[in-house]
Amino acid sequence: MDIFKRKVNTFNFRDDEYIIGITSRNGGVSAYPEASLNMARYIDDLSENVTENQKRVAAEIDMDTSTWIFPIQTHGNNIEYVSKKDTDTNISQLNEDLNDCDGLYTYDKEVLLTMCFADCVPVYVYSEVDDFIALGHAGWRGTVGLITDKLIRAYEGNPHHLHVVIGPSISGAAYYVNEDIKQQFLNLNLNLEDCFTAVEDEYEIELKEINKRIALNCGVLENHIHISNYCTAQSIENFFSYRTEKGNTGRMLAYIGKRENNGR
Repeated sequence: MDIFKRKVNTFNFRDDEYIIGITSRNGGVSAYPEASLNMARYIDDLSENVTENQKRVAAEIDMDTSTWIFPIQTHGNNIEYVSKKDTDTNISQLNEDLNDCDGLYTYDKEVLLTMCFADCVPVYVYSEVDDFIALGHAGWRGTVGLITDKLIRAYEGNPHHLHVVIGPSISGAAYYVNEDIKQQFLNLNLNLEDCFTAVEDEYEIELKEINKRIALNCGVLENHIHISNYCTAQSIENFFSYRTEKGNTGRMLAYIGKRENNGR
């Protein structure tokens, strides 16, 4: 059984004081295929479809879209601090705010950090002793750019108090990189050789495991790191997969927030 449990339109790691999860591909009004839950405004979908999909997710997770924050992702490693004043950024329409940003963090409650995914690794970070939460978009570029490291080091407390959740994303059996990319990872000096498996002239890469090791290197306790077994590329009945569907697909929305009170 996976650490992410399905509701109706979402898969959730926590749904209590914290809300941590990712949307499925099902239950919406977009045509990827019919009745899919595309959450991205930057692909070829009608704006009203995305708005309706957002409303359905907001109702299911009990976090109104007015509390959401969404950055303009570029597969980089830039992170930004956000607060309640940034809510509703890039939700009803896209603009230039939070541009070139693949990581968000805050200490504010009643704020939902969100990002879109379709194979890349969603990395969620939260503290068990205060209100710190963070979300990162870790494809291979973000991962080799140590975006998980940057989010963890943005925390002002002891990293032993942090939990890191590595969400549904592509697995090594479905994702290959070349020698040059492999070498970029090995240059991080994190003993990552065993995260690659040679297949002809390419290498399977285990991005989830690499992000785990980055978190460990930052001082996060191993029993505070939680990894989903879901492979998006091998589970397209549940998730969008850019690689499996050759780019002709929608995007899931990963999200993390902390409620003002539990029991809503």
